Amino acid sequence: MTRFIFITGGVVSSLGKGLASAALGSLLQLRGYKVRLRKLDPYLNVDPGTMSPTQHGEVFVTDDGAETDLDLGHYERFTGVHARKSDNVTTGRIYSDVLAKERRGDYLGATIQVIPHVTDAIKDFIMSDIDDEDFILCEIGGTVGDIESLPFLEAIRQVGNDLGRERTCFMHVTLLPFIAAAGELKTKPTQHSVKELQSVGIQPNILLCRTEQFLPDEQRAKIGLFCNVSAADVILAQDVDNIYKVPAAYHEQGLDTQICKHFGLETSPPDLGMWEQIAERVSRPESEVNVAIVGKYTSLQDSYKSLGEALDHGGISNRVKVNITWLDSELLETDDPEEACRQHLSQMDAILVPGGFGQRGSEGKISAITYARTQKVPYLGICFGMQMAVLEAARTIEQTATASSTEFGETDHPVVGLMTEWVSGNKTSKRSAEDDLGGTMRLGAYPCVMAEDSRAAALYGTTQIEERHRHRYEVNIGYRDTLEAAGLRISGLSPDGELPEIVEREDHPWFIGVQFHPELKSKPFDAHPLFVSFVEAAKKQNRIV
Repeated sequence: MTRFIFITGGVVSSLGKGLASAALGSLLQLRGYKVRLRKLDPYLNVDPGTMSPTQHGEVFVTDDGAETDLDLGHYERFTGVHARKSDNVTTGRIYSDVLAKERRGDYLGATIQVIPHVTDAIKDFIMSDIDDEDFILCEIGGTVGDIESLPFLEAIRQVGNDLGRERTCFMHVTLLPFIAAAGELKTKPTQHSVKELQSVGIQPNILLCRTEQFLPDEQRAKIGLFCNVSAADVILAQDVDNIYKVPAAYHEQGLDTQICKHFGLETSPPDLGMWEQIAERVSRPESEVNVAIVGKYTSLQDSYKSLGEALDHGGISNRVKVNITWLDSELLETDDPEEACRQHLSQMDAILVPGGFGQRGSEGKISAITYARTQKVPYLGICFGMQMAVLEAARTIEQTATASSTEFGETDHPVVGLMTEWVSGNKTSKRSAEDDLGGTMRLGAYPCVMAEDSRAAALYGTTQIEERHRHRYEVNIGYRDTLEAAGLRISGLSPDGELPEIVEREDHPWFIGVQFHPELKSKPFDAHPLFVSFVEAAKKQNRIV
């Protein structure tokens, strides 16, 4: 029997509903249950694929090619359960599907309304693609009281009525602000938030209260009294100094215990040894390394959320603290880029250029790559970062000194260009520059075959892998000889040999570029081998004194 836990948020946004959902999922796993996590987003975009990273943060990509909310990255990193297309939906997707049915005549001429047609579509999504999971955790994006959230709240209210208390639980995440001048926590915002939730017919069963301060028992009892829950179901979510302490902290406060009591389940307490070991390694590193991320969306670190986490995972494996410097690549686009690189990168133990789109900041990225190559600084290029490494190499050859990408406009040497057709399994995919932006991507997991004697194959311990992609442009295999003459080896290819997936330099301590996004599959308890090795190489630089 599958049970459903619905996670809502109130008072303010960015309270950490996604992290709370992921931590709860992990705790239930450690009690022996099988879980799936889902995100219901209220915005009207069909998916976050065409949204600016500086507005919405990272786009997380699943194996089956869905562009999803970054919270699905939290879910995967804490539970190890691979997300699917069926684990993230938006208002835009729901309305698109409903209107498509209306145009086909599926509703037989009925007047289409939010209730029941939109809410039924949301309920269908919640109940779809379920195997033998014991728990489905559904996080509702946004904040209670937002107009956009109302259809989702109505839908989960109906699910609660349909399935009953035995199979549904409502967890509400709220804020207990600390007023320094008064020297006390204030419970009124939580009371008002719960009242707002009750006004749409939902009575929360569990309150998860985010706070900077300890919550005294009398205030816990007061919250329970005013919000119509027992004091034991008021769970304190006090700030911790690293996110990997969250599962243990929530368990200590009784979150998973109260969830199990709600459903009448009796299980042994979870073994938190794995999370305690991870937290201990984060809290007590043996040394530190400095890594520069040279990108164009550095004003919002959530733009590279999985990347920062993957570097931390590499640090955990190497018992080091990874200090990340977020460097806007345009700062390196000066009249003297060499001097700009020395100014910004001379104290870095490693350099990473991440994914991105468009020409802005690209020359700064190329300058950073030149610095990494000539100064023998460990370099990792991801997606766009690999393409820029390829252009940097091609430009060192006189005949291709003007090498560029067709993404930037017309060029005599399209070393990077739009691949219009490729084969995945027995299916041929096609695209053109005129397609919608959301339809021109190579998305999801694709296979890669590596040369047996390559560094990449040694790191992975195999010659065949599958990694997640999100990009439009490809390295032109026709320039293979040029690149290898410049010292850049194509060491990984698509199975048909047409699409370069990995490049590396054999004359460099550590220089690898990959067309895919390895950060999307890294986990604190299973760090990605590329990041483990990259951080290890940074550790050998030892520039921190």
